[in-house]
Amino acid sequence: MATELAEDGFDGAVSDGVKVVDFWAPWCGPCKMLGAILEKIEGDIAGLGAALCKVNVDEQPGLAVRFEVMSIPALLFFKNGELVKRLDGLQRPDDILAALKSLA
Repeated sequence: MATELAEDGFDGAVSDGVKVVDFWAPWCGPCKMLGAILEKIEGDIAGLGAALCKVNVDEQPGLAVRFEVMSIPALLFFKNGELVKRLDGLQRPDDILAALKSLA
């Protein structure tokens, strides 16, 4: 189950290990589609040693601004607190897992 992140505590949440952070909004159709894909592959994400997190941009606009998220959905990949990769827009499961494997 993905962890919802807020501005307060975000840095601590991504500071250790690999985190895949889904920037989304409840009214966004492509976000819902990506959410279903992420749920389906969450076990694979965990198997690669990463954790899935979510940021609702309507509730956390400061994080969207901070990471220059101009359109959603957006997947940001953090390794030990550092933003190392991003995928903007709806993504295929294979592309998400390939991006994650490239961080190893």
